[in-house]
Amino acid sequence: MSDFFSKIPYIKYEGKDSNNPWAFKYYDPEFMIMGKKMKDHLPFAMAWWHNLGANGSDMFGQGTMDKSFGQKLGTMECAKAKVDAGIEFMKKLGIEYYCWHDVDLVPEDPEDINVTNRRLDEISDYILEKTKGTNIKCLWGTANMFGNPRYMNGAGSTNSAEVYCFAAAQVQKALEITVKLGGRGYVFWGGREGYETLLNTDVKLEQENIANLMHMAVDYGRSIGFKGDFYIEPKPKEPMTHQYDFDAATAIGFLRQYGLDKDFKLNIEANHASLANHTFQHELCISRINGMLGSVDANQGNGILGWDTDNFPWNVYDATMAMYEVLKAGGLTGGFNFDSKNRRPSNTYEDMFHAYIMGMDTFALGLTKAAALIEDGRIESFVKEKYSSFESGIGKKIREKKTSLTELAAEASRMKKPSDPGSGREEYLEGIVNNVLFR
Repeated sequence: MSDFFSKIPYIKYEGKDSNNPWAFKYYDPEFMIMGKKMKDHLPFAMAWWHNLGANGSDMFGQGTMDKSFGQKLGTMECAKAKVDAGIEFMKKLGIEYYCWHDVDLVPEDPEDINVTNRRLDEISDYILEKTKGTNIKCLWGTANMFGNPRYMNGAGSTNSAEVYCFAAAQVQKALEITVKLGGRGYVFWGGREGYETLLNTDVKLEQENIANLMHMAVDYGRSIGFKGDFYIEPKPKEPMTHQYDFDAATAIGFLRQYGLDKDFKLNIEANHASLANHTFQHELCISRINGMLGSVDANQGNGILGWDTDNFPWNVYDATMAMYEVLKAGGLTGGFNFDSKNRRPSNTYEDMFHAYIMGMDTFALGLTKAAALIEDGRIESFVKEKYSSFESGIGKKIREKKTSLTELAAEASRMKKPSDPGSGREEYLEGIVNNVLFR
């Protein structure tokens, strides 16, 4: 194993009373909760792009972190060093999965896609060699179809048939590498699938072309043995003014409109939910009730700044309510990918570990408290009672679709006015959450 992080020990669980900065306080991978080990409830993944690539640069300043890992940036030697560093990092944290874009793994050749593809073949061979005999594997892969200038007007939504061909080529190769690495899923993040102004946009044509690209991806993926889920990752804006995968409901409508809902689920990101003016829980709930909850990008936004900041998650309330939805869904087909990056001044290797320790502990605590909320039963009991009028009489007939407008109107005429629908008891229920969280 490499020794990029030789000063950092293997991170073990020590419990909530530990003050050891190199220990988990809440993440106990072997702990049984609701019939499953904690690590099986929480299949954590390292995001290749942020952890091994993001150097702290932003629109106002240059990078503050060295992510070269001792090699010249933009070379295959550096790409292989990142593999070594990533495997060492995951082993020390007990993380079993990683996620990637194609151009996270290798430098993209600006002149010839065939060169890039040969590099992807080489690096995927290297990853397989280095992970052999370990429990480290791919959660999901994807193609970066937003960074290259050719995608200025989108990839699947581009106005150029030539650019569309390059998007298809990237998807094909990324699917091949995903299958080669044993990935459980494949993600479409529509980073430029949208528009800046309707004055120059044919929305119908663009959405039809996006759907066609996805259908071709499904057909090709299945033909080469990909058995996992495809995912759409909703996001309302950034970099485009309006993106077609605005939120979970919009993405689900798109998938059903174009007959993609049998192969696709959603990859929900917390920070994208907040950009759509939703809560993380809301997006997970909408995905769950539609049978579309697939995977999660575990991060959080900064409400003061208001853009996609990709902070590491530390809000236990949000994590608890997120895990409440995940447990009610019976778990994920994917996992919890830390699409999160250290803050610009947190620029050391040690900070990378501190961020993951904190993020993993946050979701572990959220899982524990979500399970406690379910086992407590007061919230579920209240919700059941709130809608009890639909369990008998005319309410039951409504639910069973055995009535009509005429019969319902006659019932209203007989009653003259409805009885009080009852209090929503929002504050009481929030108090229960506090009661369970701080026991």
